[in-house]
This record gives sequence, C-alpha cells and structure tokens, in this order.
Amino acid sequence: MGKFFRGVGDDLKEIGLTFKEGDWKTKVSFLIMGFGPLLRKQFLRGIALLAIEAAFIYYMVSFGWGYLKDIGTLGTVARVMNNDGTYTYNDNSFFILMYSILTIMIIVAFIAMWRINVRVNRNEEKLIVAGKPLATVKQDLYSLLDSHFDKTLLTLPVLGVFIFTVLPILFMICVAFTDYDANHQPPTNLFSWVGLENFKNLVSFGTSGFGSTFLIVLGWTLIWAFFATFLTYFCGMGVAILINKKGIKFKKLWRTILVMTIAVPQFVSLLYVYKMFANDGLINTYLMKWGWISSAIPFWTNATLAKITIIVVNLWIGIPYTMLIMTGLLMNIPEDLYESARIDGANGFQMFKSITLPYMFFVTGPFLLTQFTGNLNNFNVIYLLTQGGPQSMALSNKAGYTDLLVTWLYKMTVNDTNYRMAAVIGIMVFIVTAVISLVVYGMLPSVRDEEGFQ
Repeated sequence: MGKFFRGVGDDLKEIGLTFKEGDWKTKVSFLIMGFGPLLRKQFLRGIALLAIEAAFIYYMVSFGWGYLKDIGTLGTVARVMNNDGTYTYNDNSFFILMYSILTIMIIVAFIAMWRINVRVNRNEEKLIVAGKPLATVKQDLYSLLDSHFDKTLLTLPVLGVFIFTVLPILFMICVAFTDYDANHQPPTNLFSWVGLENFKNLVSFGTSGFGSTFLIVLGWTLIWAFFATFLTYFCGMGVAILINKKGIKFKKLWRTILVMTIAVPQFVSLLYVYKMFANDGLINTYLMKWGWISSAIPFWTNATLAKITIIVVNLWIGIPYTMLIMTGLLMNIPEDLYESARIDGANGFQMFKSITLPYMFFVTGPFLLTQFTGNLNNFNVIYLLTQGGPQSMALSNKAGYTDLLVTWLYKMTVNDTNYRMAAVIGIMVFIVTAVISLVVYGMLPSVRDEEGFQ
C-alpha cells in the first residue's frame, strides 16, 4: 500500500513539474488535449487525443451526467399512470445504476488518457530540448505495428473485459447494497441503497435471516468440491496407470471407450442418469423386480443419499478427463527412475509413492487447483441431477440440501428475483474462491520449488 501511495505522489509531482516547466503549448494541453502535439506537427497523436476529449465531453453532456447525477438516490419518481391509461416513464433505478457505473469507468479511463496526454507533451519537450527530431505520422503508425504492437493487439480484448466482465461484476457488487428484489422492480417500483442490511441478513440466524441456510449450503459446497476434485483426480490417475501398465492389451480400446463418454453432452447424460436413479427409474424398478429391495431407494429425496449419489455420478463424468491428462504425463516420467528403484528393491507401491505421485502433484498442481475452484461453481452436475433438492422448509429462500452457493444464487435470481441477496451470495462465492485459490496456490510444489523436477 505504501508503494502505491508513493507511486501516486511521484506521478502528481511529475504532472506539476510538467506544468511548471512546460511551454505555453503544454500548459494549454492541460485543458485542450492534443493541443501541444498538433502545434508540434504531431498530427496523429494530437487528433487522437483531441477526439478522445471531444467524445468524452459529448458523452457526459448528452448521456452520462443525466444518470450519474442520480446515483445517490437511484431515482425518485417511478412510472406513473395517466388518466387516459397510458404511462409516463420517469426514473429507472436499474438503468441509473448500470449507466452510472459505466460513466464512472469512462471518467477513470479519461483521466488515464489525460495523464498520457501530459506525458506525451513532456516527452516531446525533452526531445526538442535535446535537439532530437520528433516522430513523424508514418513513424507513429509504424510503431503501432512494431514497438507498440502489444498495445494495439490488446486494445479490443481489454475493452471487452471491461465491458463484459468488470462492468457486470461492479454492478453485482453495487446491487448487494440495494433492496433490489421482487417488491422493487423498476420502472414500476424503484430500488434504493440500504447499506449493509443484506450482509447482516446473510449472517443473521433469526426467523427471517439466511445464516443457518448459508452455513449449510457453504459446508456442502466445500465438501462437494473436495470430493469431486480429489476422488476424480486419484481415480483418473489410477485408471491411467492401469491402462498404461506394460502387458495390458487393447489399450487404445479402453482409452477410446472412456473418451466416448466425453463426447456425449452432459445435458443429455446427466438427465438420463437422473431418470435412471429416480424412484420409478431403471435402478429401483429392477432391484424391486429381482426382490432385492421392498421399496424404492430414495436416491434423490434423501439428503445424505442424494449427496453421495451426486459424488459417485461425478466420477463417471470426471475420470475420463483426468485419465487423458495423466496418460500423457505418465509417458514423460523417465523410465530410468523406475529401473533404479527396482534395483534398490522398491515395490510397486513404493515407486508410486516416491516417483509417480510426487511428479504428478508437481506437474498437475495448478490443474488440481483449477478443478477445485471450478467444482465450487459446478452448476451443471448439481442442477441437472437434483435441481438442488431435496427441498426443506428448514432452509431459507427455497434452498435445497444439495444446492451449491452458485445454484442457490441461480434460484434467487431466476425463481424469486431476489437480486439483492443473490448479489451478496455472488460476492461470498468470489471471496471463498479467491481465498482458497490464493492460499493453496502458494502451497503448490510447482510454485514453491520451480526447479524441483528440472
């Protein structure tokens, strides 16, 4: 944090020196971007900077300020019905919040461009004092495809990240501090700021609080992610070792069969599995027909059994992926290591423990972390199998015993339009994922000892 403030201080100092030591063209450029470069015949830079400032002023006057001025209230006048039955549309909290965030981002971007404008003027003055020629328009254009090609190439992707990723995230965070729910749907009913009320509600254990439900769902989310990740990992490794073992026949056939399960869309296969394990499904029907059970096994209606079934079914989905990755890695382990171990009298388990497993953990550590964080938000498996059920009146907001935080968030958003609590849950998902990722990442062997297997 101290480095950040020192950097800001140095930047402000440089801006002050630029204004103090600069000529009149540079000073005017503080107000009219591109003015200095234009007079120094740096037409490409000057026109670009001037166009950015003109576009910014036009946007703020014609659009941005109209929404940004209402950010404090999110609107005060809702839709009104006229005497003739028509409606007069006034404020809309949704648009006010969304376009205000967009406007703030544009203001920040403009400040950054203004800073670039100041630096351009300073650099040009230094070149003039040093007696060096300024870049021509042709040289500026060429630099965009040569020395600054990385910036040219990344412009559109970075812009897309801000519009389609950063803006929705900021909007979600802001919604968590409002009362945007089924009773506050603009433009009919406006929503407003409520501070930390939603977060207090999340950790409240009262009759109307979400505290107990949140802990139950969070606990199952972590348990699911742990078993779904590590069982798939070790089972996939075991299958890869078995198929890769010398003397096993039809290796290509076994690998092809497993790969074919990947080709089937999860939407189809999981819905089929759901029907197969239903009370009137194939499994229960034949077990009762053969006399092995007297009543249907509640695979999906018993909370504990549903969780176990989900984890087992996920093995069938995840093992082929892990097997393919492990197969390639097993072929890269030097055979000399195993030969040396055999000469020293090591058995199969000892070689697995001392050679195979450490190598696998070292190479696949980042992959394992990615799988774990992915399983924390594994919507498909849970929702297509159980829709989060079985449901219970003991859980708040229609949560089920197999709901993950992400499926519970989905229900709040789609079924109940409880956007404010869904936004809070979304923030909690991010916090849980980020904390686990940062802690585990620093513990990975491939991060702590990069030279270990080189």
